Amino acid sequence: MNNYFSIGKLVSVFGLQGEFILKHSLGKRTALQGVDAIFLEERKNSFIPYFIQKSSVKDHEHMFVKLEGVDTKEDARRLVQTPVYLLEDDFKKQTSASAPLSMLGFMVKDKQQGELGVIEEVIEMPMQVLVKVMYREKEALLPLNEQSLIKVDKKQQIVHVDLPDGLLDLYLE
Repeated sequence: MNNYFSIGKLVSVFGLQGEFILKHSLGKRTALQGVDAIFLEERKNSFIPYFIQKSSVKDHEHMFVKLEGVDTKEDARRLVQTPVYLLEDDFKKQTSASAPLSMLGFMVKDKQQGELGVIEEVIEMPMQVLVKVMYREKEALLPLNEQSLIKVDKKQQIVHVDLPDGLLDLYLE
């Protein structure tokens, strides 16, 4: 089974030939060199491959993308706001090591509670990063900020945290 990692979404149509502006959170300027296909989640948990015809960097978090089979502005318009995913190997090659998104798949380990779960999603907020884990079969959003983050062990793929007392209890009630 393939693992898909969310990198952003198609935010707007560009030009008349069905090109898109893709907003991503890979943490670096990129045009997805070496990536053959991106996967669009047109329906929940349905990842449809679209082959990249051409792509170029726009800025630090945007790129221009032309996909095979999307040749008009109208074709492109129906895919705007669609989430974009990469396969795990492509994701690891394209993500900046310093980007919060690079923690996807890491284990979260709390100072008091021990292992909490694997990071399934990274949500970047203005003052902190939230990570989604399944904690005791419940979805939990954990803050990673100056107070809670101890360290990120990239080699072992563990995020060490010291969460505030009672935070995990909120998810169990």
